[in-house]
Amino acid sequence: MKRYKIVFVLLLAFAGSLCLAQTNPAAITEDFKPSSLNQPGQEYPQVNSQGYARFRIIAPQADSVKVSLGLGGRGGTVLSKGADNAWTGTTAGPLDEGFHYYRLTVDGGTFNDPGTLNFYGSIRWESGIEIPAHDQDFYALKDVPHGKVEQILFPSKSTNTSRRAFVYTPPGYDKDLTKRYPVLYLQHGWGEDETAWSNQGRANLIMDNLIAEGKIKPFLIVMTYGMTNEIKFGGLRNFDIKPFQTVLVDELIPYVDANFRTLSDRSNRAMAGLSMGGMETKTITMANLDKFAYIGLFSGGTFSMDDVNKTPDFKEKVKLAFVSFGSRELENRGNRPNMWGGDPKANADSLKQAGINSVFYISPNTAHEFLSWRRSLREFAPLLFKE
Repeated sequence: MKRYKIVFVLLLAFAGSLCLAQTNPAAITEDFKPSSLNQPGQEYPQVNSQGYARFRIIAPQADSVKVSLGLGGRGGTVLSKGADNAWTGTTAGPLDEGFHYYRLTVDGGTFNDPGTLNFYGSIRWESGIEIPAHDQDFYALKDVPHGKVEQILFPSKSTNTSRRAFVYTPPGYDKDLTKRYPVLYLQHGWGEDETAWSNQGRANLIMDNLIAEGKIKPFLIVMTYGMTNEIKFGGLRNFDIKPFQTVLVDELIPYVDANFRTLSDRSNRAMAGLSMGGMETKTITMANLDKFAYIGLFSGGTFSMDDVNKTPDFKEKVKLAFVSFGSRELENRGNRPNMWGGDPKANADSLKQAGINSVFYISPNTAHEFLSWRRSLREFAPLLFKE
């Protein structure tokens, strides 16, 4: 029953991740510019100052072309064929600020847009489009010292293979070879992989900017693939967390501690994740509080007092219990009070009243999408590894 509830929660969350209110075409401002995620030299897709997206696809022999936005390709913008054999169309309304997946349906077949970059989501490489956010400065590429994102391959006896992870090391890591750093293990969501937080999430740029502004203590981020048994959408109830817990706790953490200059005690180790990664984070950390002191759930459930009371030493060992959601995720709960394991804010307040360092954050005007999670990382990072 618990696994079924996870699937239901994710379906509801995905369903509310786009804003497509109908708008009079005459009200659309014609100041469209190429998306920042376009392939070099490609003019489309385009985005205007209101958040509308416009697409243009060359398919002379096609009979129908549609663009579907969001994880899993829901909904659709039907494109019209012009005299030049190009198919064009504009979304019915403005999109949420931030990153969105999308795909093309051409005569019933699923394709990516050759005009834009691809990002791994929905268990496939999807096209991506970026709607400029009013607060995008915190994840922008700036003229500040930059850290590195390094690919590693670590041995995994439990899965009888080598597995991949990406490690962010902060600016200056290679200069002072005597300095050691705390570590955040950061997990992706369902259908994504270990590239998501760097590519879609801009985690390295968020860290670079926070460090340059003196807002955080520099630390490493480790990002790995959170699946050990392949599943399709709707089959999440068949996912068993135990094999991945073995990979993370017994194989990846020791490898990172042996190959990077880490502070390897529990007070210098954190774990967080978005959506399914948040659910993984909750399960793994609460079973391993001897290894993690800081926990972050981004659109991935909450901590209730029942969780605390059922987990020995939670009050003594957890230095931070951070929970966040997009504002529209909470609005979409409607009359389903237990959708996230109870009222997230009420749960967070209960923990705080019990003397636990509980922080609850709401990303304004976003749903189950990467701008919610970029903002969540921005809020979470400065709270980590406090003396």
